[in-house]
Amino acid sequence: MVADLSAARAFVAVATAGGFRDAAQATGISASSLSGAVKRLEDQLGLRLLNRTTRSVVPTEAGAHLLERLQIAMADVEAALERANDYRETPNGTIRLNVPVNAARLVLPRLLPGFMAAFPYVRVEVVVEHGVVDILAAGCDAGIRYDERLTKNMVAVPIGPRRQRFATAASPAYLAQHGHPRHPNDLLDHACLPGKSGSGAIAPWEFERDGESVRIEPTGALVVDVNAMDLAVSAAIDGCGVVQLFEEWLMPALDSGALQPVLEPWWQSFSGPFLYYHGREHVPAPLKAFIDYAQEHRW
Repeated sequence: MVADLSAARAFVAVATAGGFRDAAQATGISASSLSGAVKRLEDQLGLRLLNRTTRSVVPTEAGAHLLERLQIAMADVEAALERANDYRETPNGTIRLNVPVNAARLVLPRLLPGFMAAFPYVRVEVVVEHGVVDILAAGCDAGIRYDERLTKNMVAVPIGPRRQRFATAASPAYLAQHGHPRHPNDLLDHACLPGKSGSGAIAPWEFERDGESVRIEPTGALVVDVNAMDLAVSAAIDGCGVVQLFEEWLMPALDSGALQPVLEPWWQSFSGPFLYYHGREHVPAPLKAFIDYAQEHRW
């Protein structure tokens, strides 16, 4: 019996993602189509491969064994197809990058125009997500994250800025009304504009000066999803409170005077982001071209 390979791929996607909805987001195939494909594979094999509940989808024992074997086989097929791409004189194909919003805003705009001009036959797809992502399960070739958020068992190379800082700022009108904080702990008495991750956790604000580190939990009337921090910047410019974000992000408003630095001697400096990808022996030619280009054009 020859099983439907498209159904097998659907099963791998659903089992890896842990649900039909997440698999649909990762693959671009509707949840109903994935469900039908998995049901077709189960009927062909005469086995239940997934235990389905209203809250989760978990492989059965037979499904877990099949998933392991299929992942190995599909990785071999993908590697064989990607190896063929090496025979092209010019890299040709698609790179799918999974990045946080700050990388999409601050890093990729300085890399992609030159890269796309140098490699016109490579197509770049960018997926923006904040949390730590299994790039293979998400169907991506590589991701950009910071050192403390890198996925294990991945190759990571520095990309973009070598050093960055978090800047804290507020509008002149806000500071005139509420005063200038002199110490990070003073922010506990100010209206802050924090960011919130997809998990619901509010990101802490961290400061450092002369060996002293301070970490505060910012509070305020407006809390913004980390993927929509432009709203927090706009609110800060309009005098709603104090914002903390990447210095490069706030620089236009700082340069124009729409925002003024707050606690600048305390701004924390840290290493720039990394490009990470699966440590396979053979890296696809388009991805290798991007890795090499990014390494040559750091700043």
